Amino acid sequence: MSEAITGGCQCGAVRFSAQALGRASICHCRMCQKAFGGFFGPLVTGLGVEWTRGRPARFSSSNLVSRGFCASCGTPLTYEYEGGTELAIGALDDPERAAPVIQVNPADKLSFVGGLHALPWRQPSESPAADAFMAAVENHQHPDHDTQTWPPAKGMHP
Repeated sequence: MSEAITGGCQCGAVRFSAQALGRASICHCRMCQKAFGGFFGPLVTGLGVEWTRGRPARFSSSNLVSRGFCASCGTPLTYEYEGGTELAIGALDDPERAAPVIQVNPADKLSFVGGLHALPWRQPSESPAADAFMAAVENHQHPDHDTQTWPPAKGMHP
């Protein structure tokens, strides 16, 4: 039996499971850019999607598509249309399960996206202030697995 496919929002108010995943893609359309607040929308077809905690709020981004998101924290969760449901790859507990195999809607692709891989990396110890900031971060988001209850007891973090 294969490992469960699960995911959810950043705050843990909305969780889902899927029986299987289909094709994973990167959509460059302007609506996906805005919905994800990013350079593109990473999506994977979700088969047999069930909501296991809460339900997404929805916004009709066009006459044919609605987008599900967490009303509490804003995490993008779905792209829903007559043909099915696409899940936000980053909302999966294990995004590695959905490596994109195709890019779509190239007309809206931002001109600099193709060169992102060539940007330099800030290395540890290059910026003591950035290192100190990262060391001080306390993660309050839902862990990448199902939980019986959420949020945890006050003062307890994942």
